Amino acid sequence: MPIYEYRCESCGHELEAMQRMSEAPLTQCPACGKPALKKQISAAGFRLSGGGWYETDFKKDGKRNLAGGDGGGESKSSGTAASSTADSA
Repeated sequence: MPIYEYRCESCGHELEAMQRMSEAPLTQCPACGKPALKKQISAAGFRLSGGGWYETDFKKDGKRNLAGGDGGGESKSSGTAASSTADSA
């Protein structure tokens, strides 16, 4: 759920609000009560909650990082086979 920043044009009060993207922007300032809140242009933060994606999801054989794991193993096995062939020849 995105976290939006707001600023009151009347009193200058700033706040952050967690809202769904489909919700209407806030307008009522909680500090002065006037309908002068304006959404600030910023990189909207978001919060991940509940079950989801973690580093350990979908890992094979207890590996921590799949990016460098499988590629290195294949080159070692092909290199071993090549050296075995060279030794026997």
